[in-house]
Amino acid sequence: MDFIPVGDSPNDIVFTPDGTRAYVTNFNDDNVQVIATATNTILGLPIPVGNGANKNAITPDGSRVYVTNFVDGSVSVIDTATNAVIGAPIPVGAGPDGIAITPNGLRAYVVNSTAGNVSIIDTTLNIVLGLPIPVGLLPGEIAITPDGTRAYVTNFSSASVSVIDTASNAVIATIPVGNNPTAIAITPDGSRAYVTNGGSDTVSIIHIAANTVIAPTITVGDSPNGIAITPDGTKAYVTNSLSPNISIINTSSNTVSSLPLTNTGYTGIGITPITI
Repeated sequence: MDFIPVGDSPNDIVFTPDGTRAYVTNFNDDNVQVIATATNTILGLPIPVGNGANKNAITPDGSRVYVTNFVDGSVSVIDTATNAVIGAPIPVGAGPDGIAITPNGLRAYVVNSTAGNVSIIDTTLNIVLGLPIPVGLLPGEIAITPDGTRAYVTNFSSASVSVIDTASNAVIATIPVGNNPTAIAITPDGSRAYVTNGGSDTVSIIHIAANTVIAPTITVGDSPNGIAITPDGTKAYVTNSLSPNISIINTSSNTVSSLPLTNTGYTGIGITPITI
């Protein structure tokens, strides 16, 4: 296992569609760093964004990275050709956290944790569209189905997941899950969503078509708070912030194995979209 030195309090990572670069947000440094995945080295200087660089998402064509700035209540946009911020930060709600971009690249959905709602950004004009969508208490992360029709939002203090219909931009279902749901990832075929429950040390599985939880929940490590699914959909990798391991879920059998780590405190995980 390699360790790549980055900034203070790295919080999130996304990969370009070709898998050649990774973008890492450094919360306390208010910047983003770029990693060359072939060599696992840092490219260039850190990219300054807003105060509290939090989560990020990349457009399907790989041309832009959208970064939530938690303290500023804004979103910064990075041009990946120049690795520079373009335009002014986009004001959203209080405490922006998770962000996801629709498969057609036209909309970015931003979870405003403090405000308890979701803002929608038009990625062509980089402006906020309409009014924010109310969800649960302390929403955190968001994932959009591969067909772009639904967005799933974890509500940390409501122990639930809100389901947004992206055509009407209204909540169409609220699904009870475990205590303090944190991260969420959807399988490539769009059939299931895996939700980490930080307060229950479990993962809930949502049946997308029915918007119901598939029993039973899966026990993982201590305080799970990050999850990513492999491109082939066969495995889900879960970071456990208070135990020195990563839980690996076989999505066919929903059985768990463990990858030991040397320490604790891991808060998120990303998987390259291709083999490099």
